[in-house]
Amino acid sequence: MGELNFVAVVLGALAFFAVGALWYGVLFGKVWQRAARLGDEETRSGNMPLIFALTFLFELLIATTLWHGIERSGASDRATMMMAVGFGATVMVPALGIHYLYLRKTLAHFLIDSGHIVVGMATMGGVFLLFR
Repeated sequence: MGELNFVAVVLGALAFFAVGALWYGVLFGKVWQRAARLGDEETRSGNMPLIFALTFLFELLIATTLWHGIERSGASDRATMMMAVGFGATVMVPALGIHYLYLRKTLAHFLIDSGHIVVGMATMGGVFLLFR
């Protein structure tokens, strides 16, 4: 079993976090707000430091799990990217979709959030390639 590379895991999580900052900021910020039915005041009203901290902790958990699977399997670079994108597209996105169905979220909201997951996981996988 491969060792856990804390630097790779933290940088992978930071990469996912950075994708989110761009995704929900300059790229899809206003479109996402409309799809989520949130006004400017509502998006600023939450405890943003706590939300960001918990987001990063969840991304660390995802990065740790992905790194472990890659190292445990001895995956090639191609397989590493397949695992990263595949986990996002075939596990995380469907799980999100199930919740969004019951929450009656719009298709636009689902597509924006799903895109973030897949691109974030691809970026994390790309970071991991630098440490293999």
